[in-house]
Amino acid sequence: MAGGADSCFLGFDFSTQQLKVIAVDGNLEVIVQSSVQFDSELPEFRTRGGVHIHDDKLTVTSPALMFVKALDVLLEKMRNAGFDFSRVKAISGSGQQHGSVFWRKGARQTLNHLDPQKHLHLQLQECFALQDCPVWMDSSTSDQCQFLEAAVGGAQRLADITGSRAYEVCHLCGFQRISLISSFASSLFLGDYAPIDFSDGSGMNLMDIFERRWSQVCLDAAAPQLAERLGDLTPSAAVLGCVSLYYTERFGFAPSCKVVAFTGDNPGSLAGMRLQEGDLAVSLGTSDTVFLWIRDPRPSTEGHIFCNPVDCGAYMALICFKNGSFPRERIRDECAGGSWERFSAALRSTPMGNHGNLGMYFDVMEITPPAAGVHRFNAEGQRVSWFEQDVEIRALLEGQFLAKRVHAEKLGYKILAGTRVLATGGASSNKDILQVLSDVFNAPVYTIDVTDSACLGCAYRALHALEAETGASFTETLRNAPEPQLAVRPTPGAQEVQTHTLPSLQNITFQRQKLMRFLF
Repeated sequence: MAGGADSCFLGFDFSTQQLKVIAVDGNLEVIVQSSVQFDSELPEFRTRGGVHIHDDKLTVTSPALMFVKALDVLLEKMRNAGFDFSRVKAISGSGQQHGSVFWRKGARQTLNHLDPQKHLHLQLQECFALQDCPVWMDSSTSDQCQFLEAAVGGAQRLADITGSRAYEVCHLCGFQRISLISSFASSLFLGDYAPIDFSDGSGMNLMDIFERRWSQVCLDAAAPQLAERLGDLTPSAAVLGCVSLYYTERFGFAPSCKVVAFTGDNPGSLAGMRLQEGDLAVSLGTSDTVFLWIRDPRPSTEGHIFCNPVDCGAYMALICFKNGSFPRERIRDECAGGSWERFSAALRSTPMGNHGNLGMYFDVMEITPPAAGVHRFNAEGQRVSWFEQDVEIRALLEGQFLAKRVHAEKLGYKILAGTRVLATGGASSNKDILQVLSDVFNAPVYTIDVTDSACLGCAYRALHALEAETGASFTETLRNAPEPQLAVRPTPGAQEVQTHTLPSLQNITFQRQKLMRFLF
């Protein structure tokens, strides 16, 4: 281990609504958590939910200087609370994915010569060519995205190269340097322009995720002289250097404190949830998000594939489903009188496979697939207008989870002998919901009590980057970290249902065929 309990590792997360930090010691215990809320603690920037939504309702930005001032405030909070920065051996962090920061000419000189007697935000206020930077919520660049897809041979061809079709976050113009939120944040600590890491860079539609370099055809289609403005890419576990003298003199960081490449918030969360090969994590919240660790990805026009942030030879996939908790709560209200207990009782009273009845419930326009409305199918594959209440409840959940499995497998996910499904989010507290999840994936489901997983993951990544120099894997480095808790195992017979060896196979198999026809 890189130091004992006296050592400390920091993970930052520059998210949409706040800046957060977690400190872990050499024994992987969380010893400090702190945050700065943008709206309430930095009201001078006049954000709502951390962003500015412009009059066209498509352009969504955040002030670059707000992130800088938030770092000033956060570090001073920690110092005032008595935190000993000299214990910190390494730092890393994450940033909301798909956001961009545009540096003005001369900014690098300012970063190189920061005055420890002054706040960062006072010194960097003239360093940004755009005071407001586009963030992940921005949808103002549809025309540019369509042009990019056309220029490389279509949406699927772009996905084959970069891991996903084009999404409306591609603000690319002529500035001295363009950073992602993650590399911008690491630049603040490094006192120099920091490179974009492989994992976050693979979400830009500009990187060849298999060659781990910029794709020239994508660069040429996007903007002139773009490669020099983006700089080189770097492995996600790379040690970029030591913290700027600004931090040693102002806050007491050790001069040897390492800055490890920052990454995107979703890759950071994969590290925080400690996924391993074959694992799948499902966040059951307002939106449902599926994280996959995969070795041989198959890019698709739906979902995202990124380079894995903790294993340079692997990949991660991310699939987001807008219709998560809202349909579950609506069906609970309509079919179980608003009671989760009655909802669970209905699941226990209906068989796995639901006698062939399946429903797709899209209360709002879905991302994966792009569809809306309620679609019910009976055992003969016919559209029907209603189900009995208990059947409706199981149809909802099996439909949601079957969709997750179908899309995961389409991206290259394979269920292995040691596969685990890791569940988090509000619905993960309901054991009967988790039982359906376990049966659909034919794998045990574990629960993980991880708040601020991106922060925690980046503190782990900071530690691992030092251990990696000795050849230790991420899993080996974190072998003493708290383990997820086993919640449920597949119902006996689930494997046979999935592999066509019991009569009940017709239920799930036929459902999956109907689902495939409907979705694809």
